[in-house]
Amino acid sequence: MAQVIYDIVEHDGGWAYKVGATFSETFRTREQATQAAKAAAAEQQVAGETQGIQYEDAEGNWHGEVVKGSDRPETEVSD
Repeated sequence: MAQVIYDIVEHDGGWAYKVGATFSETFRTREQATQAAKAAAAEQQVAGETQGIQYEDAEGNWHGEVVKGSDRPETEVSD
């Protein structure tokens, strides 16, 4: 199972959460960024519908597959 980690970091004069190399919007306080990260992490746990998806990999190749709506990653907020 995949794991998504939300790191709380200083960013653009405030605080943000970061997943991989992607930053969230900037929040005024660390607490606001932590709460936003917790909300985003909780949404990752919500099951969806089984459906087909298409995505492009790092080399620019397109792939298609069917994903189960119940296949959700584990999430963690690291502050």
